[in-house]
Amino acid sequence: MEQREFGRLGRKVSVVGLGTWQLGADWGEVGENDALTVLDTAVEAGVTFFDTADVYGDGRSEQLIGRYLKARPDAGIFVATKMGRRLPQLAENYTLDNFRAWTDRSRANLGVDTLDLVQLHCPPSSVHSSAAVFDALDTLVAEERVAAYGVSVETCAEALAAIARPGTASVQIILNPFRLKPLEEVVPAAREAGVGIIARVPLASGLLSGKYTKDTVFAENDHRTFNRHGEMFDQGETFSGVGFEEGVEAAVEFAGLTPPGATPAQTALRWIIQQPGVTSVIPGARSPEQARANAAAAGLSPLPGATLEAVGDLYDRRIRAQVHHRW
Repeated sequence: MEQREFGRLGRKVSVVGLGTWQLGADWGEVGENDALTVLDTAVEAGVTFFDTADVYGDGRSEQLIGRYLKARPDAGIFVATKMGRRLPQLAENYTLDNFRAWTDRSRANLGVDTLDLVQLHCPPSSVHSSAAVFDALDTLVAEERVAAYGVSVETCAEALAAIARPGTASVQIILNPFRLKPLEEVVPAAREAGVGIIARVPLASGLLSGKYTKDTVFAENDHRTFNRHGEMFDQGETFSGVGFEEGVEAAVEFAGLTPPGATPAQTALRWIIQQPGVTSVIPGARSPEQARANAAAAGLSPLPGATLEAVGDLYDRRIRAQVHHRW
């Protein structure tokens, strides 16, 4: 699989990574053996980048990755984790003492001395402009608790504030055919600054797979049931903020752009990979088959210009009014 430079870090990661939220919680139950099989399948398909967080399953996702790293120390996996949601998301909680405690917990979960990358996990907007917060992150690097740090954001404004900080190594942001705004300023600014871009929610919580109908029912413990309107966390995390019924209709149109031999999900991933400045896209997978299919998107032929234009047209007609002004 193609490996891309991770911003200014001097390391390369696979252009398709693996998001592991679903291995921890909020997407229905995934058994431990099944989760480890997903990790192994992704690696065998060429994936070298895992993204996790300390709150996914209250550390379960990190612990599963830690078990895998112990069993496969030669796999060369770059692990990005996130911190900041273990306490109420108030600006005053983003302190050096808390950062030390959170990263110590993640290091123990993952079984490593130094975290490859720690990201602030969608903190309040004011945190992205706080000199004290970024000084504390610099201290974590100096203490070798972390090798580098980045941010995971909800809005483009937050991303631009973080990119302006000289120590920021990466920005993780929602980017998919139903969320185009980051292409306007964020991705070009990151590219100019040598900051890696991690594209998350790449399939709009599965909408872009084309597998759902308006009658699809998700499990009670699935965020696609309990967070459709932002009841538990930012609405943009679920279906990229697009209304479910409208999203299903748009996904049917998107599926019509799928090239022969590919799936709609692979087409969405290929679209993201083609955006200049994107480092890695991190689809989740709950089964080995999903992990294998996601990784295969890296090997698809580039989408033609007509398809790229059609994605932009679909967004303008069906999606823009719902999401563009919000995030």
